[in-house]
Amino acid sequence: MTDPNRYGPWALIVGASEGVGSAFARRLAADGFGVVLAARNAERLEAVAGEVQALGAPSRTVALDILDEDAAERLIDATADLEIGLLVMNAGANTYGHSFVDGDLARHNEVVTLNVLRQLPLLHHYTRAMVERGRGGVITTGSVAGYTGSPREGAYAASKAFLRVFTEGLWVECKPKNVDVVHLVLGLTRTPAMERRGLNFDNPGIPVSEPDDVAAEGLAHLADGPVWITENNVRSVQRQSGPDRAAIVQASADVIAKVVGQR
Repeated sequence: MTDPNRYGPWALIVGASEGVGSAFARRLAADGFGVVLAARNAERLEAVAGEVQALGAPSRTVALDILDEDAAERLIDATADLEIGLLVMNAGANTYGHSFVDGDLARHNEVVTLNVLRQLPLLHHYTRAMVERGRGGVITTGSVAGYTGSPREGAYAASKAFLRVFTEGLWVECKPKNVDVVHLVLGLTRTPAMERRGLNFDNPGIPVSEPDDVAAEGLAHLADGPVWITENNVRSVQRQSGPDRAAIVQASADVIAKVVGQR
């Protein structure tokens, strides 16, 4: 159980409309948190809000696209009257899988903006308030992809690597202030977004996680930062952190090709 006295009374989940984000919402609602749900799709947000309320928890929805220039300001304004004790930064999927040199530079920039530039203002605002109160928690969601350069996912992989290293620094700063920070590293997860992309979840030897398991593991290890790699993906990260970078990058490219159905 996640303690609302330690991390509450409200949790803010950015990227809450489905998959891992909605799993976080249900688990936190069951533990007695009020839950703020933020994402682009208003209809899906309302459906998750209904699930939260059915568990007896208060909820608030904020429908916005985090890529919008004023997204952070709007979200901060929408929660100004609430004490956000837990921030879950779950937004950050790969929105553009394409080779870099012949792709659309603006779309590659969007990936970096989503995973870096739009996250920092929210982390700055809510974490500062937690430090001032002397309690709270932050989860940033990362990816196994952030350990290795990847064809067609170069900007995404690099942005996740940035977020991991940034979170490590934030953990050092916040630990003496009684604020827990962890970067939760995910691998292939059976989410609706991944299913819409047509990913193959049935490749032998490629571990697949379920959203509820990922959320449960992240909350259970909130105090075990700076980085927590989900159980299914520890070996993958160990392999991808080795010294033979050429072989590792090529092997990673081969795995990605199988998952996205290129071979």
